[in-house]
Amino acid sequence: MRILIAEDEPRAMRGLKNLITSISPDYQVVAEAADGRQALEMLQQQKPEVVFTDLKMPYMDGMALIRTAHALESTAEFVLVTAYEEFEVAREAIGLGVFDYLVKPITIEDAMRVLERLSTKLGGTQEHMAEMSLRDQYPEAHPLVRKTLHIIEESYASKLNQKELAQMLGISQEYLCYLFNKDVGEPFVKFVKKYRIETAKRLLASGRTTKDEVAYQVGFSDAKYFGRVFREVAGVSVAEYVREM
Repeated sequence: MRILIAEDEPRAMRGLKNLITSISPDYQVVAEAADGRQALEMLQQQKPEVVFTDLKMPYMDGMALIRTAHALESTAEFVLVTAYEEFEVAREAIGLGVFDYLVKPITIEDAMRVLERLSTKLGGTQEHMAEMSLRDQYPEAHPLVRKTLHIIEESYASKLNQKELAQMLGISQEYLCYLFNKDVGEPFVKFVKKYRIETAKRLLASGRTTKDEVAYQVGFSDAKYFGRVFREVAGVSVAEYVREM
């Protein structure tokens, strides 16, 4: 799930980001905005599936952000973050199509509840995203980033080296790292690792491979290391994932 956080208080921003990402590696904070105007720009550039927005922000408050996003036909789901004294305003926002609201201070239980409901609602959308090419999932990315995504999609089962990719594209490794992190929202190495694990999960679920073979089919040369990475990304072991399918 790709998430944008709009919050003008740095401490609150860090707290909410850490809370969300601690719940599951599937929840990716792809953009952060310190005011409503910046949030609208990030919404159009990064195409998040979910936006957590504070009610009160400079330049454009949370309600104005939501109305403007709807006018632009954004498909993102909105979660309003509000102080206790603004509780009634948050409830009224549900009538504007806001998915839910969270009252500060946000507890991990409340965040989990909202994120689980969002995951259920977006399930169909996420399945559709899995069927799309990586380049189509990041239509606003730099052309070099989109080329890199295509290479990842075509060559994930072989060795992928960021330095060699940069040379192939005619740029420095540092510049590729900067572009990729900016447009995709996470470092190249982390993205490739997660993409390989998600591909492994799809192969296992389809019955096209076994748990003993899947590591080598998605680019890992060490089955034990694959097992550790699989648990890190999926939250369960390979054997547990296969049993639960």
